[in-house]
Amino acid sequence: MKTPAIALRINNMDLKENIQLNRLPKHIAIIMDGNGRWAKQKGMVRAFGHENGTESVRKTVEACAELGVQYLTLYAFSTENWNRPKLEVKTLMRLLVSSLKKEIKTLQDNNIKLSAIGNLSTLPKKVHKELKEVIADTKSNERMTLTLALSYGSREELLNTVKEISIKVKNSIISPEKIDESIINEHLYTRNLPDVDLLIRTSGEQRISNFLLWQIAYAELYFTSTLWPDFTKQHLYEAIIEYQKRERRFGKTSEQLS
Repeated sequence: MKTPAIALRINNMDLKENIQLNRLPKHIAIIMDGNGRWAKQKGMVRAFGHENGTESVRKTVEACAELGVQYLTLYAFSTENWNRPKLEVKTLMRLLVSSLKKEIKTLQDNNIKLSAIGNLSTLPKKVHKELKEVIADTKSNERMTLTLALSYGSREELLNTVKEISIKVKNSIISPEKIDESIINEHLYTRNLPDVDLLIRTSGEQRISNFLLWQIAYAELYFTSTLWPDFTKQHLYEAIIEYQKRERRFGKTSEQLS
């Protein structure tokens, strides 16, 4: 009789073998939701859920790198999250610093480049300093780009983009007639990232929560009831397999694609 641990490894292998490596999503984005509910179910404070959620981050990053996913973006802290209780925000910032320090070796060993998007100037000085150091230390890595969305809100991003373009139009740097999607892309936080192919949200909630609204225009959306601390490589494989079953038409008909 297989032990649960062995059975899980076999299931992971079976799912992984069903993934078509030539049809991987180039860019996966994840709304990591459910830490608080996971902790509450166990009779613990919300911070306990956030702490255990870091292990799911590690597993997900490893799995994406192993498969050959080129870009992974994680929604780590939104602009709205600043409105949460001060103790929870303080815990999240502490976890961020400790995780960056702890995972720098893993990033280097796996040739993963770290990036960050959002209103980073609003982060505590200690967090901002640690973040900049890890980004600088991993800037030459090429296997995969891991992007953390921190103090990020898509509406704020789009608002800033409109303001920046407007100033350039006013100063005759950009002609209004020349403004197109590429111009807008160049002024987004994600200017160095491709559009999202697969957006995953955990915890059973089915909404976007102000995340990459422009960049997910043609993304495949995948919702799972699994709470983030319980999210494993197996769950990631399931999402990718579901993604590969879908027909991405980008406005065309099935006949045109065939």
